[in-house]
Amino acid sequence: MSEKTPQSMKPATAAKKLGIYLPAAPAEFQEGSVTRAQYNELLENPPAWLEELRANGPHPRPVVAHKLNVSISGLARAEITEALTTAEIEALLADRPEWLQQERASLAAVRAEEKRVRDAAAAKGDRS
Repeated sequence: MSEKTPQSMKPATAAKKLGIYLPAAPAEFQEGSVTRAQYNELLENPPAWLEELRANGPHPRPVVAHKLNVSISGLARAEITEALTTAEIEALLADRPEWLQQERASLAAVRAEEKRVRDAAAAKGDRS
């Protein structure tokens, strides 16, 4: 029987799963594929460059949105299209610009409505 080839993923997929901004990763990470074993090793024993990227950025938009507690669409509406560093995110949180306050309120309203719908569906299911 032939030996199976190990599962691998593109660097962009691995970066997304690791929550890092691919262009900020080392060239050797960006250029090759990442096997499942390599990915698991990065999770279990992150190298210094990975810890640095996770701590200080630059961070990809989903991470920026999460840290600011806004949606990715909210970032786009605010015309934030580039990766931000932790320091830039902290500065935004300290300054609390108007757009950030509006987007946070908007996301909170969406989440509250989603919770209301889930609760209503659960209550309806309990009565059946």
